[in-house]
Amino acid sequence: MARIVVAGAGAIGASIAYHLALRGARDVVLADVGEVASGATSKAMGGVRQQFSTAAEVRLAQASIRFFAELGPPYFEQVGYLFLATTDAGLAALEERRGLQHELGVPVERVDPARVAGLEVDDVVGAVACWDDGCADPSAVTRELVRRAVERGVDLREHADALDVEGDVFVIACGPHSQEVAAARGVELPVRPLCRQLLLTSPVDAPADLPMVVEAETGFHFRRRGDRLVLAMSDATPRWSFEETVDESVFGDRLERLAHRYPVAASATIADAWAGHYDMTPDAHPIIGWVADGVYAACGFSGHGFMQSPAVGEAAAAELLGESPPFELAPYRLERFAGEATFPETLVL
Repeated sequence: MARIVVAGAGAIGASIAYHLALRGARDVVLADVGEVASGATSKAMGGVRQQFSTAAEVRLAQASIRFFAELGPPYFEQVGYLFLATTDAGLAALEERRGLQHELGVPVERVDPARVAGLEVDDVVGAVACWDDGCADPSAVTRELVRRAVERGVDLREHADALDVEGDVFVIACGPHSQEVAAARGVELPVRPLCRQLLLTSPVDAPADLPMVVEAETGFHFRRRGDRLVLAMSDATPRWSFEETVDESVFGDRLERLAHRYPVAASATIADAWAGHYDMTPDAHPIIGWVADGVYAACGFSGHGFMQSPAVGEAAAAELLGESPPFELAPYRLERFAGEATFPETLVL
C-alpha cells in the first residue's frame, strides 16, 4: 500500500490522518514543523455552525456536526448559534439564507432573541438560530483526533518538515502556509493568509448555555469560554500577511459593542488577545482534491477549517484511497479558478 504523507497536524491534517487509518490505510505519516494543533487551529474561535450561504458549505457543515455531537462535552457544547439582525436588510439576508438552509435540512428557525437571558434586543428586528450548532475546543478536538490516529497506526512526526519525508502521496493541509508548501512541490495554489484576532475578556457571569451570538450586519460575535467571553470582528482594513500583531486600538470599540449587546459584561475588560490566520481563497471556498500527480490539497478553508474538518477528513481519506467520497467535492476543485468562481461564500466571520 502506498505511503501517504500528510503535511500539517492541525484540525484538517489530523482528521485526514484519522480517517485514513479508519479506512484501513497502514502507512500514513502525519508531519508538522511544529506540534499538534500549534498553528492556526490553536488560535481558532471554535464555533461550529451549519448556517452558511451556499449549499456546498452547508453540506460540509452538516456532515461535520454529527461528528462533533458524538464527541460531546468537553470537546463540543451544543449551545447553538444565534444570528441577530438590526435592520430590515439584515433580516432579509438572514431569511434568504434560512430558506436555503431549511431546504437542505438544517434545523434553523426564527426565534425570539429575548429567550437568551441578558441579551439587549431592543434594537433587534429579527433573529434566527440553529440550536444544533455550538462551540468546541479546537486544540482539544485536534489532539483527540491525533490520539485516535496514532492508536490506529499513524506515524506522528512533530518538529518535522513533511517535505523531507519520503512518500508516494503528499497531502497539503498546512492552512495559511499551504501555498508555500505547494510551491515546493511545483504547484500554484491561490491561498493567502489573512490575519485575524480574538479578544478574551475578564471573568463574566455568563450561563453555560450561552450560544454563539452574531450580529448579522457588523459580524461582531462572541461566545463563552470557561468563565470568560471570546470576542471577534473583522478588521476595518483586511491584513493580508503573516503578521500576528494584536491591534489594541480596537479594544475599546469591541468592549462597547459587547456592553451594548450583553450588558451583563458591561464591566468586562480585555484580559488577553491573540492573532492567527485564515487561509483564504478568492471565493472563500476550500480547495479539496488532486492538484498534481501524487499531490492532494485540503486547504483554503477561509476561517471554516476547524468546523468542517470531520467531513473533509472523511471525504479526503476516501479519495486518497481510491474510493468515492460520501458527498460531492466538485465545488472545491482547484480547476474552478481557471474561470470566474460562481458560488462565492458570503458568510465569513
